[in-house]
Amino acid sequence: MTTTKDATLIPPAPPAARKDPTETPLHGTVLRDDYAWLREKESPEVFAYLDAENAYAESVMVPLAGLREQLYEEMLNHIKQTDESVPYRDGKWWYYSRTIEGLQYGIHCRRADVAGATEQTIAELSPEQVILDGNALAEGHAFMAIGATDVTDDGRWLAYSVDHTGFRQYTLHIKDLETGEVLPSVVERVGSVVWAADSLDGERSLFYTVEDEEQKRQYQLWRHVLGTDHNADVLVLEEPDERFNLGAGRTRDGKYLIVEAGSHTTTEARFLAADDPAGEWTVIDPRLDEHEYSVDHRDGLWYIRTNDQGRNFRLVTAPVSTPGREHWTEVIPHRAEIMLEDVDLFQGFFAACEREDGLPRLRLWAFSGDGAVRRTQEIAFPEPVYSAGPGVNREFDTTLYRYSYQSLVSPSSVFLYDTLAGASTLLKQQEVPGGFDRSLYASERVFATAADGVRVPVSLVYHRDKRKTGKNPLYVYGYGSYGYSLPIGFNANRLSLLDRGVVMAYAHIRGGGDLGTPWHDSGKMLVKRNTFTDFVSAVEHLTANGYGDPARVAIEGGSAGGLLMGAVVNLRPELFRAVVSHVPFVDVMNTMLDASLPLTVPEYEEWGDPNQAEYFHYMLSYSPYDNLKAGNYPAILVKTSLYDSQVMYWEPAKYVAKLRTLKTDNHLLLLVTNMQAGHGGASGRYDYLKEIAFDYAFLLRELEVLNLA
Repeated sequence: MTTTKDATLIPPAPPAARKDPTETPLHGTVLRDDYAWLREKESPEVFAYLDAENAYAESVMVPLAGLREQLYEEMLNHIKQTDESVPYRDGKWWYYSRTIEGLQYGIHCRRADVAGATEQTIAELSPEQVILDGNALAEGHAFMAIGATDVTDDGRWLAYSVDHTGFRQYTLHIKDLETGEVLPSVVERVGSVVWAADSLDGERSLFYTVEDEEQKRQYQLWRHVLGTDHNADVLVLEEPDERFNLGAGRTRDGKYLIVEAGSHTTTEARFLAADDPAGEWTVIDPRLDEHEYSVDHRDGLWYIRTNDQGRNFRLVTAPVSTPGREHWTEVIPHRAEIMLEDVDLFQGFFAACEREDGLPRLRLWAFSGDGAVRRTQEIAFPEPVYSAGPGVNREFDTTLYRYSYQSLVSPSSVFLYDTLAGASTLLKQQEVPGGFDRSLYASERVFATAADGVRVPVSLVYHRDKRKTGKNPLYVYGYGSYGYSLPIGFNANRLSLLDRGVVMAYAHIRGGGDLGTPWHDSGKMLVKRNTFTDFVSAVEHLTANGYGDPARVAIEGGSAGGLLMGAVVNLRPELFRAVVSHVPFVDVMNTMLDASLPLTVPEYEEWGDPNQAEYFHYMLSYSPYDNLKAGNYPAILVKTSLYDSQVMYWEPAKYVAKLRTLKTDNHLLLLVTNMQAGHGGASGRYDYLKEIAFDYAFLLRELEVLNLA
C-alpha cells in the first residue's frame, strides 16, 4: 500500500465482522455461512458494519483525495453539461430532453408540431413545454429515477412512474399536460404503462402492470379509466407462474395493445384492439417451453419474430384473425450465422436488426403494393468495432428511419436514414469538450482461443501515442450472462484512463449474446464455467500478445459480471493486480436456494435450480463466496447499494467479510456501500461521476500508473 511519512494518514485496521455460523444441509453437502446475520437489514449492527467499511475505505483513499478530485474535474470537463437531445415527432408533438449545468437530472420537454418543421427547425417555430423536470421530482430525495412513461393519443395526459429509493419500486402518477396538474391518486409497485386509444364516449383507459410485494415480479395487468378512483380499477390478467413477468405495450401503428408474459426462455403474447379497452384479450401463440417470440402489426398481419425453428430466430407473418402457427408464412428464414435481434416495422418498410460476426447490422426490407417484401438496403458502418441500433421511431407511416451509432473512439451519434434516397444524414453527434481528438485513439478487435478451442472476440481501445508493446497497464471488462451483448460504445469518462496509457479491453465471452443465442446457451446452466474460462483466456491472450503488462492487469464487472469477477479471482488470483466488482452476485448458493428473494425463481432458467442435485453441485463448484480459501488475492474494490433489488447488499458484504479472514496478502480489500441508492448506484449525474472517480483512483493506484508515494 502507499506509504506516507505522516503517521496520521496511516489507515486503521479494516473492520472485522463477527461470525455466527449457520448450516444448510442439502444433497449430501453442508453449506456453512458465518455471516448470514448481515441479511438483517434493519439491524443497528448491520448498519454499523457497513458504515465502518465505508469509513475504512475513505480512510485508505485519503492519499488519493487530490487524484479523485482531478479525475472528477477531467470527466466533468469532457461533458457538455448544458445540452439537448435530438427532438423526435410523436403525433402532434416533438419530444426531447435537456440538461442544465449544475443540475443533476434531465428535463423532459416537448413542442407542438408546425407544418414543415424538422428536427433542426422546431425550436425556432414552437415554444417549449416542460412535461417532467427530474430535478423537481428529486427535491427532498437522495435518489430519483423515472420509470415508464406514456402520453395519450391526443397529447393531453401523461402517465409516468418514479422511484425514490433505488429499489426499483415505482409509483404511478397521471399528469394533465394542459393544466400541469398531477392527479392525487397514485398506484404503487407499477411496471409498464400504456394508454388505449380514446373510445367513442371519450373515456381514456390506461393499462398498467404491478409487481407482487415479495418477489418483485410484474404479475398483474390492470385497467384504469381516467377520472375514476384507482380502487375501481379492473384486474385484467394475473400471471400465476413465478418464472414469468408481464409487460404491456402497443404496436407502432397504434391499432393494438400487446401484453407479453415472458420468462428467460419462453414467451406468450396477447392482443386487444386499442379502441376496445374493455374487450377480450386473444392469445397469439400459446406458451410452449423454450419458445420465444415478439410481435408487431401492419395491414391486418402480425409480424412475428420467433425461435420456433432455431435459436437465432426467424420472421413470419400471420393474419390477425388466425394468428396460430399453422397460419404462419415465412419472411426471413432462420440462419445459423446471423441472429435476428429485433424487427422495426413501418408502413412502407421494416428494419431487420441483426447481429453477425459479433457486430450489429441494420438491413432494410421494402413492401411492394401487394404487401410482398424484398431486401433493399443495408446501412453501412465505417469502423471494425462499433455499436449501432434503432433510434426513437414513433411514426409508423414514414420513409425515414432513425438510428444510433458509436464506437470506442467515435462519440454517440444520431442519424436519419432516407429509405428512398438510400442515404444517411447526421442529426447530432455527442459533443466532447476539453480538447478531445478522435485521431489520438485506436480501436481494434482480436480473438482469444478458449480452452476448448472456441474463438472469443475481444474489443480494444487505447491511446495511439502511449501504446508500448507489453508495457501498458491493462483493464479488461466482462459480463457474459443472460444473452446480453456487451455494447461497444463511446464513454468520455474513459479518456481519463486512456490518456494515462491504460489499454482497455472488452471480452465478449460466452453467456452473452454477442454471437447470437447459441453463444448464450454455451455459457449458462451446466456449462456456465465457460464464461469464466473464456475470460481468463482473453486476459492471457492480451498479455501474451503485448497489449498489456502481465503484472498490471485490472478487471471489472458488475452484477452477473461481479459473479464473473469472483469466479475468475478464485480460479486464477495471480493473474490480476486489481479488481473492481460492482453489486456482485457472489453468494450464488444461498441466494438461489431462497425462493422468497426477488428474481430467484425466474433465474432458475439462467443458472439452474439448486434444489436439484445436478445443478446444486455444479453451481457450488463456481460460487465465489463458497469457494474462497486461504491465499493471496489481488487488490479488490467491492461496491454495493443498500437498496439494490437485484443483488442484495448482503451478498458483497458477506463476501468481503469472509475474504478478510482468508486473504494472506496485504493488498487492499474495500467494501463501499451507497446507503441511498440501488443497483445502478447514484442517480444524479454529478454524484455518479464522483463514484467513477473513486473507482478510477483505486485502479490507477493499484496499477502504479502514477507515482503516488
